[in-house]
Amino acid sequence: MEGCTEETISEVQLIKPSLFKLFLACLKIGTFTFGGGFAMMALIQDEFVNKRHWVDADEMLNIIAIAQSVPGVIAVNSSIMVGYRVSKIKGALVCALGAVLPSFISICIVSTFYLQFRDNKYAIGALRGVKAAVVALMCSAIINIAKPSVKDIFTGIVCAIAFILAIFTEINAIALILSGGVIGYIYYRRRKCAN
Repeated sequence: MEGCTEETISEVQLIKPSLFKLFLACLKIGTFTFGGGFAMMALIQDEFVNKRHWVDADEMLNIIAIAQSVPGVIAVNSSIMVGYRVSKIKGALVCALGAVLPSFISICIVSTFYLQFRDNKYAIGALRGVKAAVVALMCSAIINIAKPSVKDIFTGIVCAIAFILAIFTEINAIALILSGGVIGYIYYRRRKCAN
């Protein structure tokens, strides 16, 4: 079929890390990102794809899409999937531990001192600054994910419709993701059959 070529595999050689390196990378992600999963996506992509070359950009997008579609925290799910991809069950377990350990330790410490600091004006000011930075990180993640995901007019339209529905309706995120998958499957299947 002329004009219908499969996407080429990334030119970057993917590297298989040791379990310790997997743990340290996920520990770094869990330690230095604030604001939840979407805020972590930019750092996860940078760490796993750009710096360490454990997965390529297209595969990372697939991992993010799947991680968002299943129960759990997207950053932990993504880390587990990358760990499994490069080192199977041991890699998944090590990545899960690395991704959640910083949050677990932080929450234990914060909950111990919460009552003492909840009305502290400096602590409140620091949290406001963190929230503002988190918004910037989330915007960065959205842009980094959108660039390679919106590949043609069809994906642009699906993205725009899903965005509008997510903002202006009460439609569940899972319903939007599954609907996008079904619509994409039908569209590309019909397109393939037409060729």
